[in-house]
Amino acid sequence: MSCPICRKPAQPEYRPFCSRRCADVDLARWLRADYTIPTPLTGLEDDPDLSEPDKD
Repeated sequence: MSCPICRKPAQPEYRPFCSRRCADVDLARWLRADYTIPTPLTGLEDDPDLSEPDKD
């Protein structure tokens, strides 16, 4: 298995990474929301009839 950040061989103590540095790089990417799961747009997001009613 290779490190998902730099492609070097993974080290058991940092698996799946090769080093603490690559593990920290991955954590920083998660914290910045660089990783996302794409979702198809349905068109419902912009429909005012489907939005929550205003609370008075």
